[in-house]
Amino acid sequence: MMNYPELYREIGRGTGSPLVHTWVIDVLTEIAEGRRPLRAVRHPLGFTCLPVDRSGDDGICVHLWAADRPAAHPVTSAIHSHSWDLLSQVLYGEVRNEIIDVTDSSAEPTHRIHEVHSRGDLDEIRPTARLVRAGVGTVERHAAGATYALGAGSFHTSEVPDGREAVTVALGRTAPGAWDLSLGPLRGCTEQSRRDRCDAAETARAARAIAERVAAHA
Repeated sequence: MMNYPELYREIGRGTGSPLVHTWVIDVLTEIAEGRRPLRAVRHPLGFTCLPVDRSGDDGICVHLWAADRPAAHPVTSAIHSHSWDLLSQVLYGEVRNEIIDVTDSSAEPTHRIHEVHSRGDLDEIRPTARLVRAGVGTVERHAAGATYALGAGSFHTSEVPDGREAVTVALGRTAPGAWDLSLGPLRGCTEQSRRDRCDAAETARAARAIAERVAAHA
């Protein structure tokens, strides 16, 4: 079973490594059969996350955007930046990233920067004094087999077209001194958002469904 450095090397090749597909199928089979004790998380941004390894500064997750996924309901907006560097491989479907240009501006701001403070499954989103102007910089579309990276602090949105599905492997490495941030309204106030965990049966069904999709498109 590959670890973080091995996965990082394979995904970093940018060639849609079949070894990553094999690893995903093996891990998801363990989850579906109850041999790997974890619970899937319904993320506020509209996807299901299987946190395969979140034990240290390096994290490994498998993300599923399902065709029947509920609408995303972020507390502030879908525009956010991570406190960690992301490297991801698309295994199935297509992911669309909008990279957002953010410029500090107290004269004609469009958004206020909010900090996301997480405690377990609870996120507290706190407005800061930082006012900015934001607009779409570039749009990236990543189909199955593609690899993409997003550095810590890069504001973006990630989505899948309605009625379609996608599966990715996401690797995250914590960037010292960085915060999880979100763009919110100018008159923002402190809000809370909870990430719902699936039960064992829901987790097993999700893992099995993802494994089948990945195997069919390997």
